[in-house]
Amino acid sequence: MSELAETIAGLMERARTDLAELVAIPSVADPRQYPPEECHRAAQWVADAFIGAGLHDVHLAETPDGSHAVIGHRPPPPGAPTVLLYCHYDVQPPLDDDAWTTPPFTLTERDGRWYGRGTADCKGNIVMHLTALRALGDDLPVGVKFVAEGSEEQGTGGLEQYVVQHPEQFLADALLVCDTGNAEVGTGTATTTLRGLADVVVTVDTLAGEVHSGMFGGPAPDALAALIQMLASLRDPQTGATRIDGIDCEGSWPGVGYDEEQFRTDAGVLDGVRLTGTGTVADRLWARPAVTVLGIDCPPVVGSTAAVPPTARARVSLRVPPGTDAAAAREALTRHLAGAAPWGARVTVETGGTGSPFRAATDGPAYAALGRAMNEVYGKPMAFLGQGGSIPLCNVLAGTYPRAEIVLMGVEEPRCLIHAPNESVDPTEIEHMAHVEALFLREYAASHRR
Repeated sequence: MSELAETIAGLMERARTDLAELVAIPSVADPRQYPPEECHRAAQWVADAFIGAGLHDVHLAETPDGSHAVIGHRPPPPGAPTVLLYCHYDVQPPLDDDAWTTPPFTLTERDGRWYGRGTADCKGNIVMHLTALRALGDDLPVGVKFVAEGSEEQGTGGLEQYVVQHPEQFLADALLVCDTGNAEVGTGTATTTLRGLADVVVTVDTLAGEVHSGMFGGPAPDALAALIQMLASLRDPQTGATRIDGIDCEGSWPGVGYDEEQFRTDAGVLDGVRLTGTGTVADRLWARPAVTVLGIDCPPVVGSTAAVPPTARARVSLRVPPGTDAAAAREALTRHLAGAAPWGARVTVETGGTGSPFRAATDGPAYAALGRAMNEVYGKPMAFLGQGGSIPLCNVLAGTYPRAEIVLMGVEEPRCLIHAPNESVDPTEIEHMAHVEALFLREYAASHRR
């Protein structure tokens, strides 16, 4: 074991304590669910920790959505590059408390993993940064800029707007966006693509009001049935693959694959239920659009009456892969839904926001340095994967700093179950990825001296 690896191993008990303290703060950035003071408390914890890790001028900056970003820096040695370290301290709500085996805001060790909301997404990445910086100590070979976002999970765009308003604060040669992770435990991985996002709410109206289903059912057009037929048209009836007029749905993924049985386990697919779509799992996740009906407004079963529904609406989400324009995809989705309406039903589509897909350039010195670090820590070449989720900040960073290399990495892997009950992290991933980050900073600095 190298001296750096030994140092990081010796810091893991402190890392556990750090993560336990952070997880205990319910920093859900939604005042309807948790007091805003909890996010402020988490932000201050992060600021104090990174002051202790040697960063300068660490402070809380209010962003346009009202959340606070934790910002700090450390100047580079002469001639050395600067690296931005990103993470976020806000978390998803627990969702169903009864579905948690252990309390969501209490770090609990079970079967070698650490459980609790935010252990992976993204407080585990905060601790990874801390551990790497502590391991290097005063021997920090690069300049560092640091930012911890406070409203990433809400998607309200506070930091994205703040970056545009204050571009000088985040200017760096390489930007480590640490809110993703490895393909599996023990496989060092960089995420190179993100799917974009387009949301719409579609409303179907067919009658002036409810009418008795016995007296009028049959010829009276059922708005809910019309909506169901429209939504069904978004998928192939045999395979369930997304099929939207005007959008390419046949892309292929060239990087590391995703074993189908592992995916079934990771996604909790029930026995006997087939996966939807065609092509490889990786094709479907990272190279093709995916439509999801997020919610439907219609009469609930309990309390429903014998009446023909006159109106119904649904929120429809479309994930779009790199190479597909998110705004154009939203327009295609809108046209498809309107065109699929049966019986002359009246259709209104409210367009929501969009998030552009992202593809990283991987041929620069930062990726070369990261590959060497990953290979040394994990003993095999760095893998590349895509991610089905969206991180709008990446496109803002790419547009603001076109010469910077953007790297997505972190401690999250499929077994973490981020956003779900019983989220967890494998502590060896925190240890190994902290080692990767520390080695990367050394390798990246060395590459600039060559």
